[in-house]
Amino acid sequence: MEVDALYTWRTTLSDPNNVLQSWDPTLVNPCTWFHVTCNSENSVIRVDLGNAGLSGPLVPQLGLLTNLQYLSVYKNNISGSIPSEIGNLKKLISLGLFNNQLSGAIPASIGNLRSLKFMRLNNNNLTGRIPREVIQLIINGSLRILNVANNSLAGTMRAKNSTGYAITSVIQDPRARKY
Repeated sequence: MEVDALYTWRTTLSDPNNVLQSWDPTLVNPCTWFHVTCNSENSVIRVDLGNAGLSGPLVPQLGLLTNLQYLSVYKNNISGSIPSEIGNLKKLISLGLFNNQLSGAIPASIGNLRSLKFMRLNNNNLTGRIPREVIQLIINGSLRILNVANNSLAGTMRAKNSTGYAITSVIQDPRARKY
């Protein structure tokens, strides 16, 4: 299933630098592919495709990588929306999608990611408000870094430091409208 999910994504991407040439769909698992890391059970836990010259969309099939902990696809030309299926990645710790061409809203399903500590969505074309479900991750103390700067998002976050609570850094557009 993980091979199918990643290979489906590969077929939608333009890869002028051939960084995905090792992504062979005939293999039983993708653990020998470059830019993919697996755990001891041969399940994908990390995809590192930062600054790889890729263009194309994120695909809903990424939500099938149920053991994924790190998804880094920063500094590419990834376009389209963030699929709501990203909210199925319950073990995700870090989501690095900054410096791309992503558009549309941040999916509320990201609020399902209770293990998420770092989410960098800055320097895209995202619109709308940060979903309350994502704000709840901040309130609960799991999301430590949320960078949404240089998008077209509405709303503001007010810094609040209460003794005994984890501190979250929220970086957003200074020109954003207030809630």
